[in-house]
Amino acid sequence: MRRSILLVTLGVLGGLGTLAGTAQAADNGFYLGASIGRSNVDISKGPVKLDDDDTGYKLIAGFRPLDWLAVEANYVDFGQVKERDYRADGKAVSAFAVGFVPVGPVDLFAKAGLVNSDTKVKLRDVGQVLKSDGTNFAYGVGAQLRFLSLSVRAEYEVYDVDHVKDLNMFSIGATYTFL
Repeated sequence: MRRSILLVTLGVLGGLGTLAGTAQAADNGFYLGASIGRSNVDISKGPVKLDDDDTGYKLIAGFRPLDWLAVEANYVDFGQVKERDYRADGKAVSAFAVGFVPVGPVDLFAKAGLVNSDTKVKLRDVGQVLKSDGTNFAYGVGAQLRFLSLSVRAEYEVYDVDHVKDLNMFSIGATYTFL
């Protein structure tokens, strides 16, 4: 599933790249945006065994003072994963330093920062059996195609969260820069 989403995204970005003759250099300033994608949660702690995907979303706010650098904050809802009688809900707030490599109308980027997450696992008919919250490391990579102040982006982020074996998200979204 992830591979097909990635191939579709690359195809869309490639097709849009051929239409990007009107794209200019990166707009610097404040930007807002949103993304939707596929989150994967893998928890293996004691009797709790969960490994599932769900649709998640992300709200984005950032400031890009230079063509090659931005700081960005995100609110992420990883959706709700279920396996057998377990159900996990995860949400997070993250802050990143984002490094850009502009290549024509496309920006390749890598990001690293901190995530403050809140993950709860409930067992049917019992209630909450695991809670993980705290601040941990997060990182990601992506690409965005710029059309003046509007950017369309695809990215993959990994969140290194305590008590969670694997937490990541592949998303597609857009940002708009306010000069």
